Amino acid sequence: MEEKLHIIWEPYGHYLKSRVAEFMHKFGAEDIWDLRKKSQEDIEHFWREVEKFLGIKWRKKYTKVLDVSQGIEWAKWFVDGKINLSENCLKYDRNFLAVIWENEEGKVRRLTFGELSDLVSKIGSALKKLGVKKGDRVGLFMPMTPEALASFLAIAHIGAIVVPMFSGYGPDAVRIRLQDAEAKLLITADGTKRRGKFINMKEVADESVKDVQSCEKVLVFRYTDEKIPRTQKDVFASDVISSDGYAEPEEVDSEHPFMIIYTSGTTGKPKGAVHVHGGFLVKIAEEGAFQMDLKPGDIMFWITDIGWIMGPWEFVASLANGAAVFLYDGAPDYPYPSRVFEMIEKHKITSLGLSPTFVRSLMKFKDEEVLKHNISSLKYIGSTGEPMNYAPYMWVFEKVGKGKIPIINLSGGTEVAACFLSPHPIDKIKPMSLVGPALGMDIDIFGSDGKPVKRGEVGELVCKKPWPGMTRGLWRDPQRYKEAYWSTFEGVWYHGDFASQDEDGFWFLHGRSDDTLKVAGKRVGPAEIETAVIESGKVVECAAIGVPDEVKGEVPVVFAVLKPGVEPSEKVKEEIKNIVAQKLGKAIAPKDVKFVSALPKTRNAKIMRRLIRAKYLGKPLGDISSLENPSALDEIEKAM
Repeated sequence: MEEKLHIIWEPYGHYLKSRVAEFMHKFGAEDIWDLRKKSQEDIEHFWREVEKFLGIKWRKKYTKVLDVSQGIEWAKWFVDGKINLSENCLKYDRNFLAVIWENEEGKVRRLTFGELSDLVSKIGSALKKLGVKKGDRVGLFMPMTPEALASFLAIAHIGAIVVPMFSGYGPDAVRIRLQDAEAKLLITADGTKRRGKFINMKEVADESVKDVQSCEKVLVFRYTDEKIPRTQKDVFASDVISSDGYAEPEEVDSEHPFMIIYTSGTTGKPKGAVHVHGGFLVKIAEEGAFQMDLKPGDIMFWITDIGWIMGPWEFVASLANGAAVFLYDGAPDYPYPSRVFEMIEKHKITSLGLSPTFVRSLMKFKDEEVLKHNISSLKYIGSTGEPMNYAPYMWVFEKVGKGKIPIINLSGGTEVAACFLSPHPIDKIKPMSLVGPALGMDIDIFGSDGKPVKRGEVGELVCKKPWPGMTRGLWRDPQRYKEAYWSTFEGVWYHGDFASQDEDGFWFLHGRSDDTLKVAGKRVGPAEIETAVIESGKVVECAAIGVPDEVKGEVPVVFAVLKPGVEPSEKVKEEIKNIVAQKLGKAIAPKDVKFVSALPKTRNAKIMRRLIRAKYLGKPLGDISSLENPSALDEIEKAM
């Protein structure tokens, strides 16, 4: 970082009495950094005390916290323990609020823990009637509704394995995942509304299951009055879910898989990360408790989808701590840009999770159009998906949080199922920083030689010890799992993110290391270039890629979405080049700046720089099943 960043947030009042502070005192740590250190030194002791603190319900207590006899990459947690993740998400007082749902048209439903528990049991009973057994895979292709959440839990409830998929996928993306998992059944909906238009999910589901021999039935929930075709595989939820249906939670081993969630690969088929009942539950419940301070009476709203890891994270982090989940089925800026903040005011939401992309989309509007609601109920703002640039970060901190709310800027991944880096309510925070390692995570920054780098240097983010939420491999592809995460540095998890620590010990991310540019021998993360571009004041969002250069090896090319009212011109290009040169040095100045109206993004709002670079260089695109807006690739081509 070329300019020293200063601490902008310090804990006060109720933040100093948060659950992580309570645990810290019980654990005998002096402060949050001492707790980090102690949690890394003896991970078995730490996780044993965490699961006790959280009140995890075991059917049979484990005999050993951790077993690495088959190697660190195949670590087993809470050995011999018997448990059920769903049961632990439904164990609270039946009268506590568990779910609030709102759709695009403003319709609202609320469920207590008792009502959610009954719905989970009824859906579980229906799945059993349809032949779903322990260990069977069940696809979940649903909008964000109470039935989607209940189905997610019901699948785990009966010992089956949920395969959650993004609600905006096309038939090919759904089919690839169903085939790879050999799903026995698909749960879907007739459709939903996006920006006022009907999205026919049933049509996509019908097309996707045609060639999937393992998929015997399609369970359909109705939400609209639209006419939809009916096929031989269809079973309507109203016909099979009975009012007296009941399913007992299946007692399973702590290492029994409950979810296969897919992350896109650079080439070939997507990767199915396997997650299990015991480890996922303990790790995600810990993060909900210690990072967002969730407890009964709180309401968590993460702007997400079931198919992104933050969907399952939100479900388990909230419910396992007795907090309510807020589900919104709709576009977050429709029919007006203040929609999210209107819902926070209306439902007294206490925790909001968002992506930097969503923040940038709001910054296109005047503040008075977006920030006109009383959001005093809000206590925490979470951010994930990609590194947050300075301007969007400060907009959230100053304009949304009024400088009084911490930004819990966290980073993990689908395979991680948890956070590698994260602030906690009792941390001091600098702009854009992730502060330090999440608790119980032995994180480091390595150079290419496999040794830790000095403060101020950028290197590869790694994890040196196992953690409960780690994937138990890629579904039926152990070799790909080992090659992807364990082959770069022996016995160490390689994550593919570039990170650094500043002179005060605060941690920062610099984007994916496979996106990183090497200009005249100097490594530079795309996030650094993009932050400088956005500081020009002309650009809403952008993507920096590296292209081959005979002299420098690589040079940056920037694709930029201009702010409304800013016209593309040579003058604007020069201004952007100059500010990058001024901030990062002349050698890093972009070779060219291309103007586009949109950037290609994944379903979870990450910019796909890999595809931009492939398009620019005329190379094969590889897997694009997780691409939200394929038309953006045409934009890249036009700009060239």
